[in-house]
Amino acid sequence: MLRRLIASIFGCVAIAGLAGADWPQFRGADSSGVSAENNVPTVIDDNVAWSADLPGRGLSGPIVIGKKVFLTASSGYKQDRLHVLCFDAASGKKLWERQFWATGRTQCHEKMCNATPTPASDGKRVFAFYSSNDVICLDLDGNLQWMRGMTHDYPNASNSLGMASSLTIAGDTLIVPVENLSESFTAGLDPETGINRWKLDRPLLDNWTSPAVLPGKTPQEDLVVLQSAKGLVALRPYSAFEVWRFDDGTSTIPSATQAGGLLCIPARGLTALEPQAAGEPPRVLWSSNKLAPAIATPLVDEGRVYNLNGTGVLGCGDLKTGQVLWQLRLQVPLGETTSRGVFTSSPVAAGGHLYFFNEDGVAIVVKGGETGSIVSSHEFRETILCTPAISGGAVYVRSDKHLWKIGQHD
Repeated sequence: MLRRLIASIFGCVAIAGLAGADWPQFRGADSSGVSAENNVPTVIDDNVAWSADLPGRGLSGPIVIGKKVFLTASSGYKQDRLHVLCFDAASGKKLWERQFWATGRTQCHEKMCNATPTPASDGKRVFAFYSSNDVICLDLDGNLQWMRGMTHDYPNASNSLGMASSLTIAGDTLIVPVENLSESFTAGLDPETGINRWKLDRPLLDNWTSPAVLPGKTPQEDLVVLQSAKGLVALRPYSAFEVWRFDDGTSTIPSATQAGGLLCIPARGLTALEPQAAGEPPRVLWSSNKLAPAIATPLVDEGRVYNLNGTGVLGCGDLKTGQVLWQLRLQVPLGETTSRGVFTSSPVAAGGHLYFFNEDGVAIVVKGGETGSIVSSHEFRETILCTPAISGGAVYVRSDKHLWKIGQHD
């Protein structure tokens, strides 16, 4: 069974790559953080195709639909001005920008901001989400379809540090996680109207993880996996029907990642789960304290699982067994100093290479595989906390001030 499962991982990744180059939500369409593209630059210095100015702060990652890049930002003394921006992927030209006033609480930790959650798209619309629990739906040309202030309906839904969980599209439902200490829930919204299809009460605990998608044979068979300190629950996205649960505490910062139906979750260090038949809890394949993640979400690529610990050490383990294969400290020389920055951004991968961005604004490209080595690095000289996107042979990454495209010049 496990041999067939591992074999299916590579098939599923290949199929995802053939289906198109869009990167429609946090860590891509399938929540893996891995692109099947093989033409992404591994040397950044000569491949910064363009940069675009941004109007305010943001930890949200970019998403890419067709030839357009979408991004959110927030500005103003109270971070109560909400921005949704669209750029031409080829040139970096800003195609449009829409602005709105926040309707909920904008208080955040100083490292965070209102525009922390990554937006999502179903290919027809763009959904922007903010720590103020405002959800905005625009078409791809920037025309407002609907806006919903979730705090109006659920006035106690917030926390003092700020909300960070990103939107997810699963099946044809928009999943909105609003999990906190006072009024905690996750909602499934109709993408056309913004009206609740369901609202599920969640543990009264602050939670900054984002839902993962377990792709089914059809979108209607997708599962959305919600994570909290109480464990995991897998739901049918249209109805919130519970398919299985895993009652073991997991982290509330790094999220679960999936590869071909297998889940790697930040629990007991790092734990690999194999979902079973409906109604049965998933089977634990292995757990490893040596592969415990800190802030960044783990990543699975080509039969290996990668994670970053709190000291900037990249660990690589065998996906079948959890055996640690190698470790690599992600530090690079910068003039007379060495960058060992904190990694808040989750890594992404393409063509057997992993892309890391630390809070010092240093990009590090690592070749994965049997040993692991640093291929190149680049200093952007601005704080980077977002998780990047990969699409069309390019990596897109942002700071508060700029959005960059790392790819071939058009």
